[in-house]
Amino acid sequence: MKYILMMIALCLSACGDAPEQKIAAPQRAALNKASGVDQTVQQSTDDAKKKIEDAEK
Repeated sequence: MKYILMMIALCLSACGDAPEQKIAAPQRAALNKASGVDQTVQQSTDDAKKKIEDAEK
């Protein structure tokens, strides 16, 4: 009987209209910023490699 009451309580609490929380928004913003920095670093690395290859020819 306890299990049935707990299941009913769980189902009723899950059906509420809870506002959507933005818990990971700051972390997501930091990740996007880091991704942009990574792209910049990769581009500069590729440019440097190209300049070295051109200088060796």
